[in-house]
Amino acid sequence: MRPHWLDSLRRVWMLYHLADAHFAFMYDPPPDAEWVALDCETTGLDVHRDQIVSIGAVRIAGARLLTSQRLELLVRPERAMNADAVRVHRLREADVAQGMDPEQAMRRLLDFIGSRPLVGYYLEFDVAMLNREIWPLLGVRLPQAKIEVSAMYYDFKNRQLPAHERGGTIDLRFATMMNDLELPLRDAHDALNDAVMAGLAFVKLRQLLAAG
Repeated sequence: MRPHWLDSLRRVWMLYHLADAHFAFMYDPPPDAEWVALDCETTGLDVHRDQIVSIGAVRIAGARLLTSQRLELLVRPERAMNADAVRVHRLREADVAQGMDPEQAMRRLLDFIGSRPLVGYYLEFDVAMLNREIWPLLGVRLPQAKIEVSAMYYDFKNRQLPAHERGGTIDLRFATMMNDLELPLRDAHDALNDAVMAGLAFVKLRQLLAAG
């Protein structure tokens, strides 16, 4: 376990580099048993060139998904959208033209998240896209803990295998996971729907993993 003084020193160092003191709350201890499920839709899959066009987020408290405490944002990108991406998330140029600018969207999102850990399905991509927008704004990246739902599902399925079969390949496709967990599949590639589904999977997997 890392010494408490080391965590305090890290917090001081990060706050020193934070460009806007309003967001110092990101480094506070998170509320007990609260998380935020998160998803982004983008102009494409290149984390270096593409941009966010929509964000969906919903809070989780204990074993409850708080759908009344959700965030759904359209974001106006600076470059044209990839035609393949439009076919996936069905957001047209005319739709995102009505969205907010990325800086405003990041501020809204950070206020919504607070210091809560982030939950998502293949969350690494979404976090990388968000950090590209947040870094020039604040001089830091998202400091919250990150929880990958597909990794939780892998652990759950791996535990069910005989000892000699563990560590092998497991089907981590989203639809496979949701069906196996007997959870409802919403219309995919909608940021809020995907965040809600990831949140539901997280809540159930926490219970299943805790039960052993």
